[in-house]
Amino acid sequence: MSSPPDQTMRSAALQRAFIESCRAELAALKPGNVHVHADGHGMTIADFERSAEAAAGPLCQPGSTVGARIRTSVAASLAAVACNTNLGIVLLAAPLIAAAERGRAPLRTALAKVLDDLTVTDAVDAYAAIAAANPGGVGNATEQDVFAPPTVTLRAAMALAADRDLVARQYATGFADVFAIGVPRLASARNRGATQEWATTLVFLDFLVAFPDSHIARKFGLDVARSVEREASDLRLTLPDDPTAAFPVLLEFDRDLKRRGLNPGTSADLTVASLLAAEAERIVLLDM
Repeated sequence: MSSPPDQTMRSAALQRAFIESCRAELAALKPGNVHVHADGHGMTIADFERSAEAAAGPLCQPGSTVGARIRTSVAASLAAVACNTNLGIVLLAAPLIAAAERGRAPLRTALAKVLDDLTVTDAVDAYAAIAAANPGGVGNATEQDVFAPPTVTLRAAMALAADRDLVARQYATGFADVFAIGVPRLASARNRGATQEWATTLVFLDFLVAFPDSHIARKFGLDVARSVEREASDLRLTLPDDPTAAFPVLLEFDRDLKRRGLNPGTSADLTVASLLAAEAERIVLLDM
């Protein structure tokens, strides 16, 4: 059965929003992460572009559950690039897109309902996606380990990991950090006339200085993640306001982090989620 015309149009708009958010994040200089100014960690910008395009359709399949969106999107991404480029992005995007699909503003209210309605089946599907992507440093948990069948809802499972994983924390808190840090920073930077690239860099830096990055913590330990957080905070204090003057400073920090093999991947995932949340809210408001 085909989707109603308005639902089909909204799905197409959300697909574009997802791809554009991924591309905007790649276009910004994000120290330690992959971007148009420098590849890194054995991955290229083309890998991320292909995986975003592959994931967009499954993520925005009308009526699909959050878990199914995650499982099918990760499978499509892995088929496209044969490595894990966007697991965190997909985990964050799936509930945001499911909420926007409902077409009711504000987006955050619809998102709260989506998260409340998550099931054990959603957890089964998400666990399958995580196992398939096999992100580095996941390890084993004492409760609801991702390599064993889950017995609680996806939100409950995420809540168990919220103290050590920023993606899981968003599920537990209703995406509090995305809406309190990323979306407001994006709006304020745009209101001041910042380019999309510079606004996105500022969002990334806000996340980098707000928390020890989960991806770094999983691979290298919490002490290393906290050290990078401190380095980013110190850099931010002296960073020029002018993007042109700030660029070489950020690029040197980028080179230094990559020399040490440190990738603040979760900060990048949260940046994409912030871009997507802002655009999804706009789509919902236009449909009202």
